[in-house]
Amino acid sequence: MFNHVLLGIEGSGRAREMMNMLLLLPSFARTRITLLHVVPSQITAEGVEEYRQAGQKILQRESAALKLGPENSYTTILEEGDPKTVICRLADELKPDFLIMGSRGLGRIQAILSNSVSQYVFQLASVPMLLVKDDIYIQTIRRVLIALDRSAAAQKCLEFALKFLQGAKDVDVYVVHVTNKELEKDDVLAEAGLKLQRMGFNCKLLPRVGEVGKEICACAAENNINLLFLASPDRRPSIARGLPDLDRLLGSSVSDYVRVQAPCGVMLVRTEE
Repeated sequence: MFNHVLLGIEGSGRAREMMNMLLLLPSFARTRITLLHVVPSQITAEGVEEYRQAGQKILQRESAALKLGPENSYTTILEEGDPKTVICRLADELKPDFLIMGSRGLGRIQAILSNSVSQYVFQLASVPMLLVKDDIYIQTIRRVLIALDRSAAAQKCLEFALKFLQGAKDVDVYVVHVTNKELEKDDVLAEAGLKLQRMGFNCKLLPRVGEVGKEICACAAENNINLLFLASPDRRPSIARGLPDLDRLLGSSVSDYVRVQAPCGVMLVRTEE
């Protein structure tokens, strides 16, 4: 069961739509949802009040549209400041099971230049993060893809996904492992398949060869996946947690590629390096 989800609300309704799909799963039957909207700081008091009134209306509209079950509850938070830093701070303070945010799906360079909120939070947040791009069609969660490799981070991602799917019916689970050459026996997929079968899931094991990010996204597209799980190492800078790690932002990253290119929501499971 998931106890608490932090839902970042910016007005489009995309993150809330995804939350409603999650509320259909048994693991969210008792979840408490915190809806957060951040209004930008303004020079004048009049400007601040105007933004706060608009923010209150957004929170009222989005909370009214939540499809809550009998044991679900919600609270709303309206904060003033820089959305990037406010979301990261509240994730640290509230310690939700994960947070949900909308995303424009910008690439690394575009995201840096446009001061992307989701890119910054993806870089610095201390909890798992579900990204919902503006251009995807949000569907009932019937087909889930879990991307694995041989790392401890991937095993944590698998455990998180199993908790997420516990008790779910009519959900097909796909597991992909991308390697640089064909394997006679793929122990990573075999072990994951056994765990899923013990939990009663229909599962399909997908060995792939090629570039990891591209193959994961191709699997998601080919199988009409509704939600993708991917391990995301702790990318916070070791020297200054308050600043993005530009070397990594500009470098090669499977998480960066998948969050931009995947045709579905992406759950980035935060792990320590």
